[in-house]
Amino acid sequence: MLFWLVYPLLGALAGVLAGLLGIGGGLVLVGALAWWLPRQGVPAEAAMHAALASSLASIVLTAAASARGHARRASVAWPTVAWMAPGVLLGGWLGSRLAIALDDRVLRIAVAAYCVLVALQLLRPGRRPEGDPALSPRGPGYSLAGVGIGAVSAVVGIGGGSLTVPLLVARGAAPVRAVGTSSAVGVWVALGSALGYALQAPAGALPLPGAVGYVYLPAAVGVALASVLAAPYGVRLAHALSGLALKRVFALFLLLVGAGFAWSAWR
Repeated sequence: MLFWLVYPLLGALAGVLAGLLGIGGGLVLVGALAWWLPRQGVPAEAAMHAALASSLASIVLTAAASARGHARRASVAWPTVAWMAPGVLLGGWLGSRLAIALDDRVLRIAVAAYCVLVALQLLRPGRRPEGDPALSPRGPGYSLAGVGIGAVSAVVGIGGGSLTVPLLVARGAAPVRAVGTSSAVGVWVALGSALGYALQAPAGALPLPGAVGYVYLPAAVGVALASVLAAPYGVRLAHALSGLALKRVFALFLLLVGAGFAWSAWR
């Protein structure tokens, strides 16, 4: 019974991170699930695929809860979401198809590299721009960018916030509005990716009760239910704190996660 308590605990952590930073929660989930799922009977050769797929399936609800909280504070640029959603859906589907074709070791290396990139992004010095709290970037370019964001997110098991937030901030959006918009975009990233892992997986990819393709539903649901409850607390913190010290601590944690993936791939 204690085995199943791990998923709600992971979900609570991912929910807070999704609301607070808009980035990183998926990477934490992938690392934890890749380590934990084999202990629940997932074959070792399918552990990374199952971790990525289950993380993304849970992010659908996590991101939705985070977006709902930000929307209540009018910090979601819905026109931007409308432009990006088709692109990230397509990118998520294509990215999951690519990930299914890659072996466990390559996926671990990819996630390790991405952990380092996100950590460096969080540690980058410089004052955050104020941005326009009412700006809603739009246009076909955002749909095209969405394809790339969705594809990368599917391969590393994230909601895309570490790509979407910097893009929107660079285009003049206020950081909190970028985080809120990223949460809403992340729903579509995760949906397209999770469907890809579920429907494009080979038959019998995960020979366990409750598995749909590479998505292990007990893990995805357990994480999602807790994350939905925790995400609003992250949203409140995002509107109340600068988060600079927290970002630095989290960046160091991601470096450790990345090192763990690199070690497991090398071993």
